[in-house]
Amino acid sequence: MRIFLTVCECNNSITRAAKKLYMTQPSVSVAIQELEKYYGIVLFDRISRRLYLTEAGRQFLEYAQRIFALLDDMEKGIRNWDTIGVLRVGASITIGSQFMPSYVEKFSAMYPEAEVQVFIGTSHQLEQKILNNELDFALVERPVHESSLLAEPYMEDCLAVIAPGRHPYYQGQVLKKEELSGQKFLLREHGSGTRELFEEVMEKSGITVKPVWEGMSTTALVNAVIHGLGIAVVPKRMVSGPLEKKLVYQLEIEDAVFKRYFYIVHHKDKLLTRTIHEFIDLCRCYELDFPMPKYNGL
Repeated sequence: MRIFLTVCECNNSITRAAKKLYMTQPSVSVAIQELEKYYGIVLFDRISRRLYLTEAGRQFLEYAQRIFALLDDMEKGIRNWDTIGVLRVGASITIGSQFMPSYVEKFSAMYPEAEVQVFIGTSHQLEQKILNNELDFALVERPVHESSLLAEPYMEDCLAVIAPGRHPYYQGQVLKKEELSGQKFLLREHGSGTRELFEEVMEKSGITVKPVWEGMSTTALVNAVIHGLGIAVVPKRMVSGPLEKKLVYQLEIEDAVFKRYFYIVHHKDKLLTRTIHEFIDLCRCYELDFPMPKYNGL
């Protein structure tokens, strides 16, 4: 089963899996064949010398991930039973840049013996790392797509449509739907919670937007707007400084509301230790117990 997992992690490549496992390619192939024979299923379709997971293979992969995640949890939990141990936390780019430094700072002050390991990435990357038990939980900007993951909303957020702080734009300007096609949009990459929410709202209004700029950096998008390259849709908390300095103006789009929640996500089979519960509780209550962090990235 570990061999099967490794093949899947190596993009269904027997060659790369064999190298990673320090095995020969024939040995890896035999192990996969033995699994298929034992369970009476075909795990991979073999097309043009490439492997593709079958539907049975996808279900088998989900079971294997859950089994090894539980084994890893048991190993870590028993070995660190009397210590607070290591906490592996993930965050989407917006939450990671805005809130995670404050979360970790406060948690480390409360539990100096704890080691907090943080991974910042896209929501898709975070989901995959939770499925592979590489993260204990993650903070993301959108509902999850995997049925084996649980998502709890913990903070309300909203997006802002921003334009350069000069003519022909002005603060509070309302753009009608028919005006959007003439705008140059600067958007986050596909897979980000911000991009996903924006496209959902536009789709409900029957509007298709093709951006002239795409990127993972919200700071880059804001700076591009300041330089007059177009309008962007970004988390409002991250542009409080430029708005106050009138470097950008906040616009409205007719009949469009860009509200969302941040989510705490973990695997449904994950054993949540005391350390994990403490960090999650801090995230839930942060707005009530501590001053809101001010983003200083611009």
